[in-house]
Amino acid sequence: MEGRFDYGLNPKKLGAVSAYLCDPSTVPAEFLLVKSQYQAETARPVERGTLFFQIRQAFPPGEVTAEEANKIGYETAMRWTKGKYQFFVCTHTDKGHIHNHIYYNSMAFDCSRKFHNFIGSSFALRRLSDRVCIEHELSYIQNPKLHSKGRFLHYGQWIGEKPPSAQQRVRLAVIAALEKKPADFAVFLRLMEESGFAVKHGRGGMISFLASGQDKPTRLRASTLGAGFDPEDIRAVIAGERPIPELPQDAPAPPRRVDLVIDIQQRMAQGKGPAYARWAKVYNLKQMAAALQYLREHELADYAALEASTEAAVDRFHKLAGELRDTEAALSKTARLMEATVDYAKTRPVFDGYKATRYSKKYLAQHEAELAAYRAAKAAMNEILDGVKLPKIDTLKKSRRELAEKKKALYAEYRQAQADMRQAVAVKANIDHLLGVTDGRENKAQER
Repeated sequence: MEGRFDYGLNPKKLGAVSAYLCDPSTVPAEFLLVKSQYQAETARPVERGTLFFQIRQAFPPGEVTAEEANKIGYETAMRWTKGKYQFFVCTHTDKGHIHNHIYYNSMAFDCSRKFHNFIGSSFALRRLSDRVCIEHELSYIQNPKLHSKGRFLHYGQWIGEKPPSAQQRVRLAVIAALEKKPADFAVFLRLMEESGFAVKHGRGGMISFLASGQDKPTRLRASTLGAGFDPEDIRAVIAGERPIPELPQDAPAPPRRVDLVIDIQQRMAQGKGPAYARWAKVYNLKQMAAALQYLREHELADYAALEASTEAAVDRFHKLAGELRDTEAALSKTARLMEATVDYAKTRPVFDGYKATRYSKKYLAQHEAELAAYRAAKAAMNEILDGVKLPKIDTLKKSRRELAEKKKALYAEYRQAQADMRQAVAVKANIDHLLGVTDGRENKAQER
């Protein structure tokens, strides 16, 4: 840590420096003090794991001064850490281009948490840095160079491949164990143990795997490892009912949502003060920067393209909403028919007995509830079938299962389409506000 910090604070390279919740002259001791307090309060060891994180942020030659670059680096670090972690920014001027070295502690200043790097963090950090540069009217890399796997080049390639996470190690071990074609689930667990994982059995049959050097076990479930890694999925693979699951691809972090800009004049007329006006101007600037970034990322070069893209997003959302309603109605109808069929089968012998007694009043009094259930089930079946022949129960079960799977898939598409629509409509509304496109009418997409 001291070696890295000495490099950043080297006076021969340093053009400007700033810090948050620490003093650059004593920063190694201050970082370690927070770590010792974290260990004392949580009883969790801090010897293992990352001591600190570093961000490098560079600018084209001649675009900014050292002081301006340092200010931008400080704002980037503050927004990235949300003000919860100590950091300091060293701006170097020893190269042909001015660049920042941003160092921040891996422990929160209030000792409440550790910073865990997440999948897609490089995308999220690049997006944040780009947005800060747009807000300060600076350039940024619009077409980042990609390597063969389709991801952006990042610092990890200069220091070698980053070791896989605990979850990724479990996924790889699960796939390797399944490729050996175990006879049953018990053999699968034994193969996992042989590959170096301790198998933990928790409440409710929950199974977890703990690797050497790992603090917390990783649960075997789809919400943790991804689709296809549930115990039921593993059993289905062993039984030959489905293929071996694939490794999930690292996805970029979702973009920050673009909100509608504030009509400052209208709010001032409602009694808001100068402080609110200053805040609203900064807020509107950030929303416009986000809208500009959205247009560039989606290659919307003119207003007509933006209008068409927004309308397409709105139409796709409503199309999926209608398809989802139809699927839910079909699923409900199938479930009601299955329930009525089961009730009918259970109560039919009672009705046959009632019929055999020539509709005896005494028999009716003894089995009134069963006969009422029979009539209700028969009426429900006639209403649902509407003259169509009753399918077999196995056919109904298969239909219900397929409809449930379709509904689940549609819900995922529906939620994404809803987010895309809201984003597109907000961006278009902001651009309309910027261009003064009102012509006395409400925007059709916004209204919908």
